[in-house]
Amino acid sequence: MPYDKLGISEEVREQVELMHTQLNRAKRRTETQDMELAMDMMVVFSKNDDRSADGAIIERLAKKLDLHTVADIKTETTAVKKLVKTRTVHNPEIIQQVKDLLEKFKQIVGIEESGILDYSVSLTSLERSKSLLIPHEFLCPITLEIMTDPVIIATGQTYERQSIQKWLNSGHKTCPKTGQTLNHLILAPNFALRNLILHWCEKNNFDLPIKDACDGPDPSSFALIEEISSLIQNLYSSQMDVKREAIFRIRTLSKENPDSRVLIADGGGIPPLVRLLSYKDFEIQEHTVTALLNLSLDEANKRLIAGEGAIPSIIEVLQNGTEEARENSAAALFSLSILDENKVLVGSLNGIPPLVDLLCTGTTRGKKDAATALFNLVLDPANKSRAVKAGIIPALLRLLEDKNLGMVDEALSILLLIASHPEGRNEIGKLSVIQNLVEIVRDGTPKNKECATAVLLELGSNSSSCLLAALQYGVYDYLIEITKSGTSRAQRKANSLLHLMSKCEHIPFVSPKS
Repeated sequence: MPYDKLGISEEVREQVELMHTQLNRAKRRTETQDMELAMDMMVVFSKNDDRSADGAIIERLAKKLDLHTVADIKTETTAVKKLVKTRTVHNPEIIQQVKDLLEKFKQIVGIEESGILDYSVSLTSLERSKSLLIPHEFLCPITLEIMTDPVIIATGQTYERQSIQKWLNSGHKTCPKTGQTLNHLILAPNFALRNLILHWCEKNNFDLPIKDACDGPDPSSFALIEEISSLIQNLYSSQMDVKREAIFRIRTLSKENPDSRVLIADGGGIPPLVRLLSYKDFEIQEHTVTALLNLSLDEANKRLIAGEGAIPSIIEVLQNGTEEARENSAAALFSLSILDENKVLVGSLNGIPPLVDLLCTGTTRGKKDAATALFNLVLDPANKSRAVKAGIIPALLRLLEDKNLGMVDEALSILLLIASHPEGRNEIGKLSVIQNLVEIVRDGTPKNKECATAVLLELGSNSSSCLLAALQYGVYDYLIEITKSGTSRAQRKANSLLHLMSKCEHIPFVSPKS
C-alpha cells in the first residue's frame, strides 16, 4: 500500500524504510553465507550422492550447527526425542533423517553408547498416529491441537485451558472464535468432553501430548482449581447466601495460599469482586475489600485490580464502611499504590482525605494502616500538596505527642517527606512541630532521634526561621550529644545540622572530636 494512504508520520516512515533495508540485507547475507550450509545439508540427506559419506562434510556441518561435542549431541538428542513424544513433527521421514545425521555426528565425536538415539518406539507410534483423523470437536480452536484440559468460556465455546488463558492474559475480553464480548472470565472445566477425548485416545491407542510441569497446573491442584472456578461462578449467583459464602471462602483462600491468588485472578475472579464492593451490604463490602487486599499481594494482580476500576470503590468503603473494612481498605490502597501509576490514581480520586481521617479517628491498627498508605502516596510530589490540604500535619503532630501509640517513627518518616514540599514547610512553621521535634531529639529512642534530626535538617536547609526556633528550644546541646552517641545516620545528620547552624546564626561549629 502507498504510504500516503496510511496517514503515517515522517518518523514512522523512516523507521519502516530502515527496517526494510535491514531485512533485505539479512536476506542477502543468508543467501551468501548460508549457501554452503544448505548445500551440505542437501548432500548429507541425499540417498544417491556418494559424497554423503565424506567425513569432512559431516564435520563441517557439525561445526556450523554447533553439534561437535558429546554434550551438544546429547542435548540435541533429548530435544528431538521430545518433539517425537509430543508429536510436534508429523513426518517420520524427517525424524529418520535427523536421527541418521545425529548418528553421523556421534561417530565423529566418538560416542559409543548404544541406544542413545533409539527412536524405534516413538517413530512407530508416530507412523501409526499419522493416519488417525482426530475428531474436529477434540481440537482447540486456537492451536488446532487435541485438547488435554478443555474449558468452557462465557460464550459456551470450549478451548484448551492454557491457550485461552494466554488469550485472556494478553488483555482480550472477547471469544476468539465468535468475537463476542465475554460477560465474565470464568473458565469452567469441560469434564464431559475430556472424558470423550480420553475414551477416544484409549480406543485408538493414541497418547495425549505430555505437557512440561511449567505448562499446566500440578495434578494436586486440580481440586483447588475446580473449587475456585465454582466459587467465582457463585459470585454471580442471585442467592445472597451463596454469594456471601463464596466471597468469604475466596477471602480465606487468598489469604492462606499465594497460588490461590494467581488462580483466582486467572479464573476471572477480580471483575465480580470489584463490582461487589458497591453492594449495599456492610458484611459483603468488608469481606470483598479484604479479599481484594489479599489478592493485591500478588504483584501482577495490583495492575489487574486497578484496571477493573476498583480504586474509587475502595475509597468509598474507606469512607463509609465498617471499622475493619476501613482498615483493610487503607491496607489495600497501600498495596496497590506500590505501583507509581496507582499513587497518582488514588491521589486524583480524592483518596487522601479519608486516609488522613482514619489516621485521626481510627483504631491503633487503623492508624497504622493509614500511615503506611499515606507514606507510600506522598512519595508522589502532587500528593504531598493534597495531604497538606487534607490536614495531615496536625494529624502527625498528634501522633508525635501520643507516645503510647508507638507511631513516632511512622509520623516522622511521613513528616520528612512532607517537609520537602514548600506547602508542607509553610504549614509546619505555623504549628508547634519544631518544639516536638526538639523534644524527640532530646528524649526519643535512637531511631526517633535519627528521624527527628533528619526532619530538622530538611526544614532548616530551607528556612532560617526553623533553625532559629530549634535553637531557642535548646537543640544545640542535644545535637552535640548525638554526634557522640547516636546512630551513624543520626551522627551524619546532626553534624550537617550543626554546620548549617554555625553558618546561619554565627554559632561556632563544635566538632565532636574537639
